Amino acid sequence: MKAVDDRVNLLDYDEAGLRKYFEAMGEKPFRAQQVLKWIFHHYETDINAMTDLGITLRQQLATRVTIGLPEIVSEQKSADGTVKWLMGLPGGNAVETVFIPEAKRGTLCVSSQVGCALNCSFCSTGAQGFARNLSAAEIIGQVWQAARILGHERNGTRRITNVVMMGMGEPLLNFDAVISAMSLMRNDLGFGLAAKRVTLSTAGLVPAIYRLRECIDVALAVSLHAPVDDLRTTLVPLNRKYPIAELMQACRDYVSDKHKRTVTFEYTLMDGVNDSPEHAHKLVKLLRSVPSKLNLIPFNPFPGTHYRCSSKTRIIRFQEIVMAGGVIAIVRKTRGEDIDAACGQLVGKVRDRTRRSERLKLKREEMSI
Repeated sequence: MKAVDDRVNLLDYDEAGLRKYFEAMGEKPFRAQQVLKWIFHHYETDINAMTDLGITLRQQLATRVTIGLPEIVSEQKSADGTVKWLMGLPGGNAVETVFIPEAKRGTLCVSSQVGCALNCSFCSTGAQGFARNLSAAEIIGQVWQAARILGHERNGTRRITNVVMMGMGEPLLNFDAVISAMSLMRNDLGFGLAAKRVTLSTAGLVPAIYRLRECIDVALAVSLHAPVDDLRTTLVPLNRKYPIAELMQACRDYVSDKHKRTVTFEYTLMDGVNDSPEHAHKLVKLLRSVPSKLNLIPFNPFPGTHYRCSSKTRIIRFQEIVMAGGVIAIVRKTRGEDIDAACGQLVGKVRDRTRRSERLKLKREEMSI
């Protein structure tokens, strides 16, 4: 990514890219390690403060590069401890990033796009339309800002233990930037997170799942939400192009050579839509073929939606059926609902080039007449 003043943003490079950058300058590749340590271990963004770089090199870099980060526009704290940041970007857009603290872990939910192009019918993010992909710097910058604010390590304990690419957008539609950012999350010179602690969530972009498998070792989560094609296509239109059978094969292949690795399937429960015992039994048959676990997510409402959350009784019954069928199923506790930070509620500030938000607003107005 180029900054507004045409300087290179160093956060757009993972270690390999930064080594190549310094080599192209005629510098030793190890300069990349020095710079990465300053940025990610010391939270330093001033090139002139990187004192183990020679003064001549610092002077050169000061004219050529920047370390540009998303701007913290606002911060909201939930009663349950969840924190949501609105992070401003060039061009007037903004994305939302959420930190979810738990007793033994802290999970950061990171966005990959401004809005989302997939238009899943039950997702508030998709209803906002789509503006653009985020750069690698804008993705890893969310982690950097959150880590700095939280104090990444306190008394020897990490605050952020897990990062999930489950915020605004479909990560696999922004493949290269997401891979670069996740590489920095995993790299010891970056945030040093283990493979199982970095998760990419996708609606099912099958060719990119195969490509992901070859590029980086991270955990995979799949937004499933229905056990049969006709219903899933209604909920997740991408299913028309990549139906369930193709998606399941990609998931099997993704974990085929990974010891004790599973795919996490996400299933949002909506009253009278996908929460019947019949749906649960079909889901069991589907997931038996894939080493997996299931996250059952109570639907989080948003303005204009016609979906409702399943009752607690139906959620428990659904879980009992899939558990009895041999599938590990956890009902995800809704976090940050009072600040609209729960799953499917992130909206940010989207300059919608698809005009989807305008069309939906007009449709709602026509229905109310």
